[in-house]
Amino acid sequence: MNRLETHSSWRPSENGASARSQAIDVDFVDEPQEMSELVDMHQSIAEVLATQGKWRLAYTHLTEALRLARNTQHVAPIIPAQYQRQVDELRKAHAEAVDASLRDALTASYNRRYLDQKLSALLAKQPSDGEGIAVALIDLDHFKQVNDDHGHLVGDRVLQQVVALLQADLPAGSFCARYGGEEFVLVLPEVSPWYAVRTVERARARVAEHNWSAVVRGLDITISAGLAHRPGWELPHRDAEWQLRRADDLLYAAKRAGRNVVAYRRSGAIRIAGLDDNCR
Repeated sequence: MNRLETHSSWRPSENGASARSQAIDVDFVDEPQEMSELVDMHQSIAEVLATQGKWRLAYTHLTEALRLARNTQHVAPIIPAQYQRQVDELRKAHAEAVDASLRDALTASYNRRYLDQKLSALLAKQPSDGEGIAVALIDLDHFKQVNDDHGHLVGDRVLQQVVALLQADLPAGSFCARYGGEEFVLVLPEVSPWYAVRTVERARARVAEHNWSAVVRGLDITISAGLAHRPGWELPHRDAEWQLRRADDLLYAAKRAGRNVVAYRRSGAIRIAGLDDNCR
């Protein structure tokens, strides 16, 4: 026989309104039968509150029911279906909010925050015997002219379409992120140098061959890319900023080569995809 006190709770009144109940003092409760009745009481109150949309109060009673049930090894109460649905909706909304915080609002590609976090994590856990990680920094050629000639609404449509084309055929685990303005980054984990060059070169070709006249008559869009690959065995391990700088240097090389090309390094020398290899 034990003395028990339950927390102050809410109980529905006969007319459907809520009324504050007093703290329930139970002297000499005979466990487990009377304890079980308390569990059922809190569960019943939670069900009524849930039907009224009072989720916070329902949760309080469910928590109390669970606490009492654990103390007596009572079978855990079943959460009311409507309350469970509300919990599921809140979890879904939270997951969507987290995802939205990592996405670029215009293009729906990942944003710089996600890029910094994910690339750093990938580099940190890169196995020394793995293929390596490739990072391509991509810039739209003469994009300022597009905005000047056709307006920012057309420019926005171009950015959205470019992202769709960049993401069209990425290998598993890869992603696209907006770096800033008209610059984007492709991150390709666990790929060989040759496969990385081929993947980025094909993305460049998709953009160049797209029917941009469907957006604006006479519109022509191309991209330039600098591709930096870091093999798993490379030491010392470099951080994300270092690899992005390498890609940025190669992007300038692509611009100097006339634009609409992918520049990368092989054996220490700068190469142009399709001119110095068979990647096209």
